[in-house]
Amino acid sequence: MSRIGDGLAARMDEIATAISRETGMSKMLSQLVQVGLPINSFKQASAIAESYVYEKEVGSSLVVREPIGVVGCITPWNYPLHQIAAKVAFAMAAGCTVVLKPSEVAPLDAFMLAEIIDEIGLPAGVFNMVTGVGPVVGEAIAAHPLIDMVSFTGSGRAGKRVMQVGAETVKRVALELGGKSANIIGEDLDAETFGKAVKSGVGKAFLNSGQTCSALTRMLVPKSRLAEAEEHAAAAASAMKPCDPFTEGMNLGPLASAAQRDRVNGYIQKGIDEGAKLLVGGVGVPEGVTKGYYVKPTVFSGVTENMTIAREEIFGPVLSIMAYNDIDDAVRIANSTDYGLAGGVWMADKDKATAVARRMRTGQVEVNGGAFNPNAPFGGYKQSGNGREYGEYGFEEFLEIKSMQR
Repeated sequence: MSRIGDGLAARMDEIATAISRETGMSKMLSQLVQVGLPINSFKQASAIAESYVYEKEVGSSLVVREPIGVVGCITPWNYPLHQIAAKVAFAMAAGCTVVLKPSEVAPLDAFMLAEIIDEIGLPAGVFNMVTGVGPVVGEAIAAHPLIDMVSFTGSGRAGKRVMQVGAETVKRVALELGGKSANIIGEDLDAETFGKAVKSGVGKAFLNSGQTCSALTRMLVPKSRLAEAEEHAAAAASAMKPCDPFTEGMNLGPLASAAQRDRVNGYIQKGIDEGAKLLVGGVGVPEGVTKGYYVKPTVFSGVTENMTIAREEIFGPVLSIMAYNDIDDAVRIANSTDYGLAGGVWMADKDKATAVARRMRTGQVEVNGGAFNPNAPFGGYKQSGNGREYGEYGFEEFLEIKSMQR
């Protein structure tokens, strides 16, 4: 696994360029996230496999953990290699063989990974890849009786279908699905920190042009500071200019496809139609853009819980600002959707912020802007999925438990 990481590092520029061309993510961010994190995953998986305790005495029993078997990995287009590594690295490190179906929208990095694995000389059949569309190849993987587990990342609709098909053979199904994550900004912050929290929140909502399942797309602010939040958010969003992914310092790339662009514009129009207050952006092409699947970075305020843009995953640069009465109301709003993938809390007192984070029904929460930790478990509550990826928790997803009474 460690040598695969080395192989990725050697081809970082080539892989990052391919992913930027396929997805629209900036070249700099592709190097950092789309290739840097996969390198970490393969190195991390190797280290965990070497140090993990596979056997334990429990009374008169010997409890052992062993590979689950053949794992089908079905991955998305928004973070293509990152999501592949989160599954393939840990599954193979756990002793499993894998069958990978990468996204047909962004498959080039998967071919490059396959070349690296082939050059290293893993035994034939350990890593396998099949390309094609989800309804055909994905369903075949989920249904196959010789595949012991499916690890899927994608939409809720597709995830439910994978679980349904996989149920016929009662295989283990791990799902990492969508989100509608809330970012609670506390009333007790001083003016400078409040502005910092709002601007940071806009950045977290618009990362990868909003094509991020864990994007903090609902910003919850106290009613008493709504106008202040609107001002900061509008300024931050207005500063984001559509640029070519290979332009140094670019901060807003195109969406991955025309279909995705049209979907996002449809949600923006729905927000307008349902009465949300449009602060910045709107439907249509950003000023000065003549080609590419760009949409305007958009911020709504006055968003209520029953509005479509407050409940459904948009997957584009669209932020909804929602006002709360007190912290209990904020937690209630945060937990009011069908999702539970990520969240954020900003408060003057870190311990109080952590206490609020504990009350959020979500798989991970950023406290006062805490950075993503690729060694910590990642996954969701409710309809955001089940199971966890990364670190020891992700490694254990690919193990079975056996007890032997002696």
